[in-house]
Amino acid sequence: MDSSQAVIDRGHESRAPVVRLRNVGKVYDDDGLRVTAIKNVSFDIPEGRFAMIVGPSGSGKTTLLNLIGCIDTPTSGSVEVCGQDLGRLGDNDVTDFRSRNIAFIFQNFNLSPVLTAYENVEYPLLLLRTPAALRREQTAAMLESVGLWPQRKHRPNQLSGGQKQRVAVARALVKQPTLVLADEPTANLDSHTGAEVIGLMRKVQQEHQVSFVFSTHDPQLISHAEETFAIRDGELVDHRREGPG
Repeated sequence: MDSSQAVIDRGHESRAPVVRLRNVGKVYDDDGLRVTAIKNVSFDIPEGRFAMIVGPSGSGKTTLLNLIGCIDTPTSGSVEVCGQDLGRLGDNDVTDFRSRNIAFIFQNFNLSPVLTAYENVEYPLLLLRTPAALRREQTAAMLESVGLWPQRKHRPNQLSGGQKQRVAVARALVKQPTLVLADEPTANLDSHTGAEVIGLMRKVQQEHQVSFVFSTHDPQLISHAEETFAIRDGELVDHRREGPG
């Protein structure tokens, strides 16, 4: 290792990671058949990064995202998010921790069809019991940020796929999370719209100093990665870092 790389690595180590996995394994019981989804995976993701978990379908990408997002629990090993060992949290504490620190973006958008764009974005703040005046201010600011204030009264069926994903991005960011997890967020978008949404996510990442972790096999999205973790058959087979960490 040359001296410049050593400087980069020391700088990287001085920052607390937003995600830390140590010897993580996940085994499911499928009607008595044990299925190993994740095998002894360890890695760190520094804060403020655009990180990708990549691999073919069935490789374990979504399982890893679910473990990081407190949706599932590991069979072995430890998962730390924002400095918190998730294994030390009870069920109620996990729910509270997730609602305050983590947000999600899905390939199918997961918007409520009966709510307007404004109401979909506002909804996480209602769950957090944010005061009404602050709620209105933050919701309006996020819709402006993603360029959808004129469409604020539209329901999802009145929006294009790209507009729906913009609403989903705004909804994820409105509560000012530390970490956004995105599961194949460009999978249902054409390449032009996907590029626009990727650009939007990079913009809000920089503006709001939020960390993104993606599960994806989209080459267009992967080309923007600052950290890439390649998963195959549940194992980490490669890790690449672009630029200083």
